[in-house]
Amino acid sequence: MRRDLAGGVPLALAGAALALVLSACHQTGPAAEPVLKIASQKGGTKSLMLASHALDGAPYKVEWSEFPSAQALLEAVSADAADAGAVGDAPFMFAYAAGSKIKAVQATRAAAGGASTAVLVRADSPIRTAVDLKGKRIATGRGSIGHYLLLRVLEREGLTPKDVTVVFLSPGDAKAAFSSGAVDAWVTWGSYVGLAQLHDKTRIIADGRGMLSGIGFEAASDHAIATKRAQLADFLLRLAKAQAWERDHQAEYAAVLAKETGLPPDVAFYTVSKLRSVAVPIDAAVVNEERDTLSRYVKAGVVKASPDIDGAFDPSFNNPAR
Repeated sequence: MRRDLAGGVPLALAGAALALVLSACHQTGPAAEPVLKIASQKGGTKSLMLASHALDGAPYKVEWSEFPSAQALLEAVSADAADAGAVGDAPFMFAYAAGSKIKAVQATRAAAGGASTAVLVRADSPIRTAVDLKGKRIATGRGSIGHYLLLRVLEREGLTPKDVTVVFLSPGDAKAAFSSGAVDAWVTWGSYVGLAQLHDKTRIIADGRGMLSGIGFEAASDHAIATKRAQLADFLLRLAKAQAWERDHQAEYAAVLAKETGLPPDVAFYTVSKLRSVAVPIDAAVVNEERDTLSRYVKAGVVKASPDIDGAFDPSFNNPAR
C-alpha cells in the first residue's frame, strides 16, 4: 500500500476519509426555518408587529429591512431584496405603472383619511394658502404620496405642475433643503410631518383630507407570492390583527416606534395617531379608487400611459381583512 512522503497515513485511507468528510458536509440536517423578508418604512410595520407581539409563534423567521420612503421600499420588493412591505396607494400605483413586479395583497384604510400627508411651509414664509404656491420651489419624492397630494392641491387651486418647480428629493435631502430655504415648501408624510410640526417652526397650508383616499397596500413581489404563499398569508393575518390591536394601544405602539427609530416620543405618538388604519378587502371599490389615482398621474404627465390596473392586485389574500 502506498504511503505519503512523510510515511504517515496510507494515501488510500486518507482519500476514503476525505470522501466521508465531503459526504457529511453535503448531508442535509433538519429543514431550515422559512424566512420572510419584510420591508418597513421608518420602522412603522416592524414597530407595530413588535409592540403587539403579533409574530409570536410564527412558523417562520421574519427578516426586517428599513427604508426612508415608499419608492425605495418598492424598488427593493420589485427586485426581490424584500418579499413585501407597506406603502401608500399613490406610490404603489406609480411603481406598478413603471413596470415594477409587484402586487397589492392586502389593503388598509387610514382612520384619519389623508391627514398624515401635508404641504409644509416655514413659519416665516409669505406663503399663506395653497394658491400662493404658484411660482415656488416645492420639494417632495417622485411618485410619492406627497407628490400625488401636490398634484391634487394644484388641481384644486386651478394650477398645473408647470406653475411650480417641483424638486424631487429623498425625505432627508428634502428636509435639509426645506430647512435651509433652498425650497419654499415641502410635501411629506407621517413622522416627517410630526417632526416638522412639533420640533421645527412650520405651518401646514394643506393636507390630504378630502383629496387622498387613505388607502395603503401591503405590496408583495410576484416571486414571493409564488414561492412563499403560506408564510405571506399568515403574516397578513397577523398584520391585520396587529392593526386592530393598535386602536386601543397607541401609547404602547408609539413607545416601541420611538425606541426602534430614535424618534422623539411626542413625534412617535403623533405619527401613530395619524397613521392608524384597518385592513379592508381588495374589492371593486378599492380598485376603482386606484384607477382614479392612476388617471390623475397620467393627466399630469407623471406617468406616460396607464397599464392594465387589474394586474396590480391579488385579492386571493383577502381573508385577513374579513
